[in-house]
Amino acid sequence: MSCQTGLVLALLWLMLLYLAPAKGESEIPPRAFLLLHPSWSTTFQGESVKLTCMAVPSSEKGPITWCHNNNVWKTKSEEIQIKDSGYYQCKTQRSHFSEPVHVEFSSDEVILQVSPHPIFEGDDVFLKCQRKSGQLNKATYYKDEKILQSNYSDTIKLFSVSRDSSKYSCTAFWKTMFSILWHKTSKPLKLQIQELFLPPVLMLSPRQPNEGDPVTLTCETRLPPQKSHVQLRFCFFKDGQRLESGCNSSQEIQIPTMRLEDSGSYWCQAEAVAYKIIKSSSRLKIDVLRIPVSDVNLETRPPGGQLIEGENLVLICSVAKGTGTITFSWHKDGTSVSKKTQQSLLAELLIPTVKMQDAGRYYCVADNGGPILSNRKEVTVRGLVSRPVLILRTPRHQAVVGDVVQLHCEASKGSPPIWYQFYHEDITLGNSSAPNGGGASFNFSLTEEGSGNYTCDANNGLGPQRSDRVSLKVIVPVSDIVLSLRAPETQAMVGDEVEIYCEALKGSPPILYQFYHEDMALGNSLAPMGGGASFKFIVTTEHAGNYSCEADNGLEPQRSEVMTFNITGPCRSRAGLISAGVTGGLLGVLGLPVAAILLRHFRTQRKLGLSAPGASSPSDWQEPSFSRISSTPPQEHLYDGHPAFIELQPIYNNVNPEGLNMVYSQIQSSQPRNGNSANSPRMCQKDKQASNHQEGDTEDYENVPRESAVLDH
Repeated sequence: MSCQTGLVLALLWLMLLYLAPAKGESEIPPRAFLLLHPSWSTTFQGESVKLTCMAVPSSEKGPITWCHNNNVWKTKSEEIQIKDSGYYQCKTQRSHFSEPVHVEFSSDEVILQVSPHPIFEGDDVFLKCQRKSGQLNKATYYKDEKILQSNYSDTIKLFSVSRDSSKYSCTAFWKTMFSILWHKTSKPLKLQIQELFLPPVLMLSPRQPNEGDPVTLTCETRLPPQKSHVQLRFCFFKDGQRLESGCNSSQEIQIPTMRLEDSGSYWCQAEAVAYKIIKSSSRLKIDVLRIPVSDVNLETRPPGGQLIEGENLVLICSVAKGTGTITFSWHKDGTSVSKKTQQSLLAELLIPTVKMQDAGRYYCVADNGGPILSNRKEVTVRGLVSRPVLILRTPRHQAVVGDVVQLHCEASKGSPPIWYQFYHEDITLGNSSAPNGGGASFNFSLTEEGSGNYTCDANNGLGPQRSDRVSLKVIVPVSDIVLSLRAPETQAMVGDEVEIYCEALKGSPPILYQFYHEDMALGNSLAPMGGGASFKFIVTTEHAGNYSCEADNGLEPQRSEVMTFNITGPCRSRAGLISAGVTGGLLGVLGLPVAAILLRHFRTQRKLGLSAPGASSPSDWQEPSFSRISSTPPQEHLYDGHPAFIELQPIYNNVNPEGLNMVYSQIQSSQPRNGNSANSPRMCQKDKQASNHQEGDTEDYENVPRESAVLDH
């Protein structure tokens, strides 16, 4: 391979450096470099210079390739001695050829030497005016034929040189043996100054960014191995403005998200601060591409879009592709619901605590320069039933047994179908359904047990709700009216107090009872708690006839059967009773034997139908007769101490009248209850007088032995 080929390869290396995709994406072999010893690039003929081929890493082993004026050879050693002028290059197995170095072996009397070698921009350089033999008395240095410096030293220092086309030379002065001042000027010399670092190249990754993509900008350059210790600082610019990242030692910056407005002209700077060397890259035009949205999709959470009223609904709008800022909007049945703008491929809309009116067909639209519609999703919301309202409808103001009533239960809210259950005192009556919502009814006929509280349940499968209680009082019409007579003894007589008792065996209280004699109203009585009522009067001869009563509880009044009361004789005489009372007193005085005889006599007379002295004739004992007389009201059981029982006892009563050995007798005197017997019409005066004598006199005799036993005693 010729040196020319090596030069081409060196140029190729530069091109690869500029075209490298990014740092770390490809590895470009480093360039070798030459070191001179002594470090002068110009020397006199007959002298020699040692060249050393260096590469990074320095530990590399292998043959070294050398090139001198297109002549190529290889050596095992990295050092060679040269005596011929020309351009020299070298390379190792893993490096490119070094930059060519010109070494001049001059035959001139005076030469200008430059040190060190190689020289990099920014370095300090020493110039030495050298005579082949002998010392100099004075030297003058020129730059582009203009005096740069003149002194009596053979060496001067140039500070921080830069790459330019300037040529340097010197004039040496010395004295001959005859003290003649002699001078001679060297050939012009152009300094071989290498770049400290190449102008940076701005690298972009990815090469073509899309809107929304992250981008890495790299300011690519390299320091030669001899200057690896130099610190570089990097800055990045866009359209003449420094980016917010500022300047730092990092060769790259990252832009997390490229926007459409990020398009523009970019470049970077690399600065060796210590050398005050700044180099800028070429401009890089970056066009950010926008990818339109596509494949817009709408999903719901929960999946399927079926919710219960009160739950949360999430509408998820997403796009498969699309860059930059995307505007998402949600719509229900053609009406806009909400809108969001963000740099994302997905957006969510939360609808908290959904209601029935939130049900419908939803879709979303994504737009980053052209709107695209999604698919449609049906959202159903099942509402919990509200607390139902129970309405009880009756055909009249007051419900009556036998009426057909209607229970109507309705929940104002709730998704159909709704199932209604009806209850009476928490016992199920029946049920009904409302397939399309609304209310439902249940009809039934009232019975006597229909009073109480009614409720209903509404349930659509999401939980039952019960109504408030509705109370109903069922009125039972009065019926089965029974009229009965209560008399003081088995047969009533004129002047006795008689009680007529009327009772409706069925009927809701309160019940008003009206009593009639031959359809003429006698009076009335109220039974607030139900049951029967009575009417009392003193028997006169005018009381004979037909009696009835009427019960009324606000509905249709009902009348009892007619009871006939007949009086066929005069008033009962009570003289015998009075005599019996007096006689009883006398017997107590006469003694027990005589009393026993007298009692037996009276008993015999009673058996024979004889009355006591002074009593009425047997024809006077004809007493009134009654039809359908009952001594006690129906369903009423009396005991001996009951007031009614005492009131209804006969004046006297023979117990065990047929007994042969014992007579059980009770004699009782009772007053009329109203205390107005004297005013009773047509009451016998002798009865009144007798009652005056008998008032308060009551005697009881029990276990009286027959007369034979008494006489024996």
